[in-house]
Parts: sequence; structure tokens; C-alpha cells
Amino acid sequence: QVQVVQSGGGLVQAGGSLTLSCTVSGHGFSSYATGWFRQAPGKEREFVAAIGWTAQHTYYGDSVKGRFNISRDNSKNTAWLQMNSLEPEDTAIYFCAVDFTKRYAASSESDAYANWGQGTQVTVSS
Repeated sequence: QVQVVQSGGGLVQAGGSLTLSCTVSGHGFSSYATGWFRQAPGKEREFVAAIGWTAQHTYYGDSVKGRFNISRDNSKNTAWLQMNSLEPEDTAIYFCAVDFTKRYAASSESDAYANWGQGTQVTVSS
């Protein structure tokens, strides 16, 4: 059974940094893409970042470009979302997801991801 386990998150002041991690286990696939999404109260789920298996291709939502960085270590089955220069508008529940149908590329569409983490709250105070 596939498990996607997130860690990190919490409360930070505006301008601060946080790192989220996402560890995948229980699958028999040789590769997968990893994506991060977020959902704020009363808003739709929003694409944040995604990374292909080889990390050659990374993708970012417009609102986080230049501030967030996605990375992965396949030997640890883990991906990270480094969030810098955080703003109150970044406050949301952040979700990690994996797409076993892709290897080099990664999708910005949530429907492409079949397995999701439990979500973690990120709160940025002004």
C-alpha cells in the first residue's frame, strides 16, 4: 500500500522560511513525479511546485516562483519544499502528491496525482 507521509510546517513570521518534506513508501514503481499543492480556507486547491524523477525538470506556480524551491533525493524516497520569504498569503494546508505515470516531467494538475499526503498546516503571521 502506497504511503505518502509529510512533515514540517508550522507557524512562522512573514519573511521567514520553512521546509516541508514528503516521503513515499509501499510502492513497486521505479520512478514517480512529486507535486506540492496548497489550499487556503475558502479557496480552491492551488498548484505550488512539482519535480520529475531525475529532478531535471521542476515547475512552480506563479505565486511562489523565486521564493520556493523543490528538490528530491530518490535514495531516501523523499522530496522537500523549501519555502523562503514567506508571506501571509502563503498560509494554507500544504499537500504532497505523487504521480506514478510520469518519470521525467511532472504535472501542475492535481488530477494527475493519485496518491496524496495527509496535509500539513503552514501559517504565516504578519
